Amino acid sequence: VHNSWKNLTPHPPSRRGKGGLDLALPSPDREGAGEGVDLTLDWILPGNGSAELLTWAARELSQLPETVILTPAFSDYQRALKAFDANVRGYSLLGGGKEGGEGGFLLSDSCLPPQLGKGGEGLLLNNPHNPTGLLFSRETLLPLLEKFALVVVDEAFMDFLLPHQEQSLIPLVQDYPNLVILRSLTKFYSLPGLRLGYCVTHPDRIERWQKWRDPWSVNVLAEKAGIAVVQDTEFAEQTRAWLPKARSQLFSGLSRLSGFYPYPSAANFLLVRCDVSTSQLQARLLKEKRILIRDCLSFPELGDNYFRVAVRSEVDNQRLLAGLEDVRW
Repeated sequence: VHNSWKNLTPHPPSRRGKGGLDLALPSPDREGAGEGVDLTLDWILPGNGSAELLTWAARELSQLPETVILTPAFSDYQRALKAFDANVRGYSLLGGGKEGGEGGFLLSDSCLPPQLGKGGEGLLLNNPHNPTGLLFSRETLLPLLEKFALVVVDEAFMDFLLPHQEQSLIPLVQDYPNLVILRSLTKFYSLPGLRLGYCVTHPDRIERWQKWRDPWSVNVLAEKAGIAVVQDTEFAEQTRAWLPKARSQLFSGLSRLSGFYPYPSAANFLLVRCDVSTSQLQARLLKEKRILIRDCLSFPELGDNYFRVAVRSEVDNQRLLAGLEDVRW
């Protein structure tokens, strides 16, 4: 089966990461996570994937009167917040955009209204946004750090951007003790099974989270591989150089197909609106072409006329486009 569902880089895992599994570390180590940023290690907390760290962020957000999430939102946000009975309010990015010519919405970071945040609330968002691929600029997010009591930014896909394009808020954590950055090594370095992520936030918060979590949450193989991959600049440069062209080609190919309307994206995936049922399209693609696309039924705001596809190799992308051309009606 050709899998266009998984939004991992199509390149094999970093050779350094694979080689790192041949070694073992004697104790948990935060080395490598702060590469390129002037932070001491007490500002960085590794986790069993960023999902574990999201759980502790959700626990802290649940202590506030309300938490705002930008929808459509990654379903794990609701899971984590509901686990601690958080009071959640969704703000639709689609509703905040302008109606598009084909019945969709034109997304931009101006979708965020200036009145968002009344004081004392929490905010949980991802940047680039999943599933739209929208990239918020630092200038857009900076005022929100003054309005919300706690801001948690999931930057799982930020590594895919070229250095001059990325909009990470990590450089601001020392100035804003109410800021939490979540990062994942899964997507960019293609290491989903190892379960490794990290957060960057104030040392006082990290000390508090350490008291909440289980001991030994990060296994020794993940530690060693993580330290190796973040130092693999060749792999990072190769992936960042590959993505813009491959994504543009896939976007153009989808745009040329009648009835398909892809959204511009800063990440390694594209959200696509279509004129037919995604469930039926997905079933036919899998049965007739052995191609799997990701439906968006887990995003209630989107429903059955949207799907998301990963940007893969040129051969894989062309196979997907040919399959969609054959089965779309």
